[in-house]
Amino acid sequence: MQTSPLTNQPPRPIVIAHRGACGYLPEHSFPAKAYAHAVGADYLEQDVVLTRDDVPVVFHDLILEEVTDVKTIYPSRRRADGHWYLIDFSYAELQELSLHDRIDPISGAPTWPQRFGEHLPLRIHSLAEELAFVRGLNRATGRHAGVYTEVKSPGWHRSEGKDLSPLVLGVLGDFGYRSASDDVWLQCFDAAELLRIRDSLGSRLRRVQLIGENDWQESTTDYEAIRSPQGLATVAGYADGIGPWIPQIATWRADHGAAHITPLVADAHAVGLAVHAYTLRTDQLPDHATGPDQVHAALFNVAKIDGLFSDFPDVTLRFLQNR
Repeated sequence: MQTSPLTNQPPRPIVIAHRGACGYLPEHSFPAKAYAHAVGADYLEQDVVLTRDDVPVVFHDLILEEVTDVKTIYPSRRRADGHWYLIDFSYAELQELSLHDRIDPISGAPTWPQRFGEHLPLRIHSLAEELAFVRGLNRATGRHAGVYTEVKSPGWHRSEGKDLSPLVLGVLGDFGYRSASDDVWLQCFDAAELLRIRDSLGSRLRRVQLIGENDWQESTTDYEAIRSPQGLATVAGYADGIGPWIPQIATWRADHGAAHITPLVADAHAVGLAVHAYTLRTDQLPDHATGPDQVHAALFNVAKIDGLFSDFPDVTLRFLQNR
């Protein structure tokens, strides 16, 4: 079987380690990324936000309290709305915090009780540090994993006086990620920002339009319009793929019958877009799904997606290897 020149993997759907192997270790920690690399994930994901001193860091949220001990270390630094915003801290200050599994910020209860659960000195790190880490893992193991980077909430960053995208592109470029042939995907929920990244900022990286629900208010992008055939044709003019939420592709009935598959993937493929869905969690399956294999089968075998974000990349890889 011929392998991909980028990943040295069979031409099967790709597996993207969602915030690393975060089903096993705290999200976006180095151990989570190392474990994801070790089990064979094709890509490691980086969500990127900015610090007060303009360091792009790998972190999913704009606020800190759900996955760090910021309340204990900096009790007086919350804003009037009750949240501790990462952008209010310097990179050096963030190094005083420890990462942990996601919790309810009010009760402190774990979001996923069966996960790692320990509080250890795991640190927030910069995008540059993560790219060096991935480069080192690739070199040491001889197995290449790509990177899958999200520009997080660029409109919100601009409202705070920050311009995130040029800084993200600069760091990626420093590590040799500059063209469509490099093993990187750049994702964003904001359609206008993806257009800007292509046109004003001149990036030639492969781009993915993430698709949420309008009531999530991820950006001003109309996600319902994007999911139509006409909307997807427009997306194909500025992006190489889409990243839809699993329920936008497949849903399950309460009687546990076969999944209902929407036309989204077929419509996207018809205009040349790859489809990388999010997120497979074995401990938080879609409504009425009976197990991860049922979800995997619907997505890969019936809907024919091209890739999947997974908190448990080994589980997803095992399904693909055995199907």
